[in-house]
Amino acid sequence: MSTAARPHPAGPSAPGAPAPSHVATDAPRKTPGKTPGKTPGKAALASFLGSTLEYYDFFIYGTAAALVFPALFFPADNPTVGLIAAFATFGVAYVARPLGGMVMGHFGDRLGRRNVLLVTLSLMGLASLGIGFLPTYDSVGLLAPVLLTLGRLLQGFSAGAESAGASTLTLEHSPEGRRGFFTSFVMTGYASGMVLATIVFVPITSLPKADLMAWGWRVPFWCSIVVLAIAYWVRTHLEETPVFEEARESDTRRKLPLGQVLRFQAADVVRVLFMSIFSVMQTIFTVFGLSYATAHGGLDRGAILTINAVTIGLSMAVMPAVAALSDRIGRRPVLLVSMVGCIAALFGYFWALGTGNLVLVFVASFLFMTVLYSGFNGAWPSFFAELFAAPVRYTGMALGNQLGLLVAGFGPMIGGLLMTSGPTGWIPVAVFGSVCALAAIIAVATSRETARTPIDELGEPYLKAVAAKR
Repeated sequence: MSTAARPHPAGPSAPGAPAPSHVATDAPRKTPGKTPGKTPGKAALASFLGSTLEYYDFFIYGTAAALVFPALFFPADNPTVGLIAAFATFGVAYVARPLGGMVMGHFGDRLGRRNVLLVTLSLMGLASLGIGFLPTYDSVGLLAPVLLTLGRLLQGFSAGAESAGASTLTLEHSPEGRRGFFTSFVMTGYASGMVLATIVFVPITSLPKADLMAWGWRVPFWCSIVVLAIAYWVRTHLEETPVFEEARESDTRRKLPLGQVLRFQAADVVRVLFMSIFSVMQTIFTVFGLSYATAHGGLDRGAILTINAVTIGLSMAVMPAVAALSDRIGRRPVLLVSMVGCIAALFGYFWALGTGNLVLVFVASFLFMTVLYSGFNGAWPSFFAELFAAPVRYTGMALGNQLGLLVAGFGPMIGGLLMTSGPTGWIPVAVFGSVCALAAIIAVATSRETARTPIDELGEPYLKAVAAKR
């Protein structure tokens, strides 16, 4: 396996020039005047807003699962069982994500990135709005958790295609040498979604308990319609990517992208899968950490939500900067430093929660989420997409990414099962997160570098295999 991209002394090939001789290419040639120009800024904005909606939904659901869903949607006899069940509904969305990634990735590679992303955006927003209107267990009994699970499955199906599609769309609109920077705005939307969710949820958690349980928890879900409307409007005004338009004109699209990517780039799908498992760090921090801090650390939930929002919000400035650095020094060094650092920082974070000292909790959260985890979030959207050739890019990235996120989605539930009693009961949870990180580190170390590879030469295994068949 190659661990570094071949150098390209002259950078990207000039328009109309033949592909470099050392790489066989299946990339279509441009037809002057028939394809749209690249619009990296608009594409980055569209991806930012779509990601904002996805992670806004992610955080309000995770927060509700940690704070109110156990009592609202499950029998009140055993609070611990209710909490684990609520975390299970949080994780079940990640079961639907690979299916959404495969289905919508297929259409994204066949029909276009932009059109599919309009569909995923609509499904996501409407599912969240619907959850805000669900009846509770006291009203309809077991039907309540069933409806909650169905709503969460729909969220997961749509989200399964969102990040891969947004990354692919932005990457293909980006200029050479700045793909990492522009594509990083997919994940600045993650930070924006967290901040918006907290802005909405912090005052909600301050309501009297009766009001919180009766109607207050619904408000954050209803508010998702605002983000949906703005993001949908921006995406309707965005052109399809030049890469896809060229593929459509030259008929290099594949009838079954899933079969093609598994045949020629299965190893890259597996690498993306294991790298995506690293996201368990995020779900442990935002969902399990919130539950642990309030139930075992004796900390005020509003204070923890605020700390999470501030530290993740600050990462909005760090992620593009780190991504720009990855354009200069490569994706792999940035990812490896981030992952190794997060292992140590996770132990520090749980230790700080155990002290009950909010200053220590903030410092640990800042180091973990703002500084170190931002390295991963800034680099992975471009790196995962760059591993695949254009005809199978959406499908390949979505499949690997969403299969890996299965572990991340069930991370809070696994953490609840692993936690033991006593002040060091969090150690098994931190060890679980570290094992996931080590798997991701191995995947990064065995991947090829892509930062300086021209876009029409990305997905080298696929391009070589297709050329060999001619």
